[in-house]
This record gives sequence, structure tokens and C-alpha cells, in this order.
Amino acid sequence: MSVDILERPQVAQVATRQRVKILIIDDDAAQAGQLARRLGRQGFATLWAESGEAGLAIARSERPKLVILDLRALDDDGLAVCEQLVDGPATCGIPVIILSATDHPDAVRRCRAAGCHFFLCTPYDPNVLLLIIRQALADSGISSYPGQAF
Repeated sequence: MSVDILERPQVAQVATRQRVKILIIDDDAAQAGQLARRLGRQGFATLWAESGEAGLAIARSERPKLVILDLRALDDDGLAVCEQLVDGPATCGIPVIILSATDHPDAVRRCRAAGCHFFLCTPYDPNVLLLIIRQALADSGISSYPGQAF
């Protein structure tokens, strides 16, 4: 009987554990879906927006712990979306990881100037992205999160 009593709180603790929310802003539904599935398998909860405007609205209302922003073909200037996330009172504490296929020589500098925490060229190694996510979460004070490897 005492074993049963000891097991119940552990089960309840696991069941009520909050999953870290990550917002993916990407106009490519297939790519966003693939990334969301990978992150979901690692225990993260994901949100998706297919435009910069929708992403900003979701970030303000849902308060994710991290934003992954793909700069390709967003309806808005992706750097402006990053700046608005970093400057907004409701979103300024959310780390932003920018994914980009650009080969512009100033790309990293421009993204950092816009306020992103990390920049990753696409195509990327999913395990490298997971490491960057872990580091961004740790930098923002979140030390308990799921995920081993994609």
C-alpha cells in the first residue's frame, strides 16, 4: 500500500509538467510541419504562423519560450518581424533563432543587429538546431526542457 501512495505523486507530477512552447514562423507549411513534428518528438509544444503578422500576434498572445523565424519569403520583412519581437514589451524576453538560406555577406550581422539570438543557415543539421534551441533556452533562464537528439 505504501508503494502505491509513493507512486501517485510521481505520476501526477509528470502529467502536469508544462511543455516548453516554441513558435515557428515560416511560410512553408511542409517545412514548418516537419520541424514541429521533430520538436514534438522531443517533448516541445509548437505553434505555427505562416506570416510575420500572424507570428507577432501569436507571440503576443501565447508567449512562447522561443521563436524560430525563417526569413524566406515572409509577407513582411523578416528582420522587421525580429525587431518587433525584440522591441515589444510582451515579447522582448523571447529568444529568436533565425533560419535563412541567404548568401548575403552581411546576413549574420544584419540579423544580429535586428536582435536575433542565433542565426542558422539553411539547409541545417537538425541536431545543431536542437543544440542552439537548448542554448537559447538556457540563456533565457529556462534550464529544464526536453530533448535529446532529433
